[in-house]
Amino acid sequence: MLSPSTIWGAIALFAGLGLWVTLRATRENRGTPEDYYLGGRSIGGVIAGLSYAATTYSAFMLVVLTGLTYRGGIGALGFELIYFAGLGLLVIFAPRFWLAARRWGFISPAEMLGARYGTPWVARAAALVALVFLMPYCTTQMAGIGLLLSGVTGGEITLFQAVATGAVLAALWTLLAGLRSVAWTDAVQAVVMMGSAILAIVFAVQAIGGWGVFAAQTLALHGDRLSVPGPGLWSFKTFVALSIPWFFFAISNPQVSQRLFVMRDVRAMKRMIFWVLGFGLVFTVIAVVWGFAALHLAPGLENASTATPALLTSGAIPAPVAVLLILGILAAAVSTLDSIALTLGAMVARDLMTGSPARAQIMAGRIVVILVILFASGFALQKAQIVDQLAALSAAGLMVTVPATIGAFFWRRATAAGALVSILGGAALAVWMAMVQGVSVFNPVLALSVGGTAVALYVMISLITRPSAKAVDFQRALRDDLDAMNAW
Repeated sequence: MLSPSTIWGAIALFAGLGLWVTLRATRENRGTPEDYYLGGRSIGGVIAGLSYAATTYSAFMLVVLTGLTYRGGIGALGFELIYFAGLGLLVIFAPRFWLAARRWGFISPAEMLGARYGTPWVARAAALVALVFLMPYCTTQMAGIGLLLSGVTGGEITLFQAVATGAVLAALWTLLAGLRSVAWTDAVQAVVMMGSAILAIVFAVQAIGGWGVFAAQTLALHGDRLSVPGPGLWSFKTFVALSIPWFFFAISNPQVSQRLFVMRDVRAMKRMIFWVLGFGLVFTVIAVVWGFAALHLAPGLENASTATPALLTSGAIPAPVAVLLILGILAAAVSTLDSIALTLGAMVARDLMTGSPARAQIMAGRIVVILVILFASGFALQKAQIVDQLAALSAAGLMVTVPATIGAFFWRRATAAGALVSILGGAALAVWMAMVQGVSVFNPVLALSVGGTAVALYVMISLITRPSAKAVDFQRALRDDLDAMNAW
């Protein structure tokens, strides 16, 4: 086990570095909602890309995905590569989101949908859905921090202390300077995540005997996990159930789609996509290899979510590298949590408090940030053992905004009624199936029913209603700019 004093000392140094970055970001803050929530739309490509990556590749990767690999084998790689393929949607939608936000001054993705369909009710519905379904995903970040810090210290750092640490860091880096401090700290955290993960995987494989021995022993001892369904987790049904919602993550999750509003120019946008894709591919492979390494060095775990803490305390990873990786996972979780909290604050301020003064919008956002972090912390303390299902439920629920988002740019005939009914109807079905009927997120019926219902309602209601006269025609209005950018 690692010494709690060592862990606390490392966290203190890391927090100090984050505070320094945050205070520097605060000096750039001009006090406007656009500046607080979007960093003044002046973020460069590298920072935007690293921020997007840190927000997306959260504690889910080295806690949940590693655990899924430990439990079910190589199917976890296929599942995550489906998500990675979904990042290809950025090539289509990033230019459209960025251009629309620049032209009409959108701050939240829900606000963009409201303008496209000509009514604030669509924006309010999208914001409400985000509030409901992003809470479970926030909980996964807090639970990941708790499982990690308590696991590597044998419980000497309690779950409460671990969760409280994540909450304080997320609140501190979000409240002071908004997106600018979040993006800058995200960039630092992304570097820590990647660097520590690479170092740790090298030492883990070397402890097994090197890459050749690792491959040979994996084939000999865990060959059943190198095929699908392996031990049974990755059945076709489970694969479909988890993969469909995650494929659309890039446009269904507002905390990442809002990142498409922040770049300063087209060049930065293209660079951001490059960095996200490169980071994602490398980190995905690392998380899966890490899971297989845990099978060798920490076999027989009852709870697969503890694979990472068990591997870090197995003796194979030098203490300094283990501490660095702990900081990397902590950074990943905090990055996702503060990004979600800030986006939800923007949605409340812009979409639920329409027409409020600038200062009120910023104050409302800060209050929402605090409430989101407190809620996620409290729930994580009660539900730390179901982090994988909570994350997947979040993805399935947020999928209801996908038809309205795609249609906003590619179907002029789509109407506000169609968008509103599909979002609310799909969300209601997701809650009913998951919370009332108890349909598991590992059952494809949940994702297929929710997604299929949202699409059907969107199309059918749009065909029997008329578009609003106030609706903004994105397809026509952005065509010349898209052609100038050579965008598809």
